[in-house]
Amino acid sequence: MAEKTRYSDEELEEFKQIIDEKLALARRDYEQMMKVLMNQDGNDVDDTSPTYKILEEGSATQSKEEMVQLASRQQKFIKGLEAALVRIQNKTYGIDRITGKLIPKERLRAVPHATLSVESKNLPHH
Repeated sequence: MAEKTRYSDEELEEFKQIIDEKLALARRDYEQMMKVLMNQDGNDVDDTSPTYKILEEGSATQSKEEMVQLASRQQKFIKGLEAALVRIQNKTYGIDRITGKLIPKERLRAVPHATLSVESKNLPHH
């Protein structure tokens, strides 16, 4: 049986780097959002953060509710990435939690915190 049941340590290391990078950006964006929420007049947002595109001129009118939603989505994303790092440590990273098979690398590169392959994700939920 030649089918791999887990990713090698080298592969896990590669994913860890991808996740660390995404995590750093996600945390930075999240902090930025929280800052904006704290001083809700919104005009003293400095332009020192090029990755933070959510608040371009037009969307400075974004409502507080939308901002809170974005921030909480961002927080979930951060938690998902942190959980993925734990799975890397446990060497269970990249294993589909329904089928137990490996999730294809392409999918993990795109969605590093995925716990399901596309097939499992599209299964009808019972």
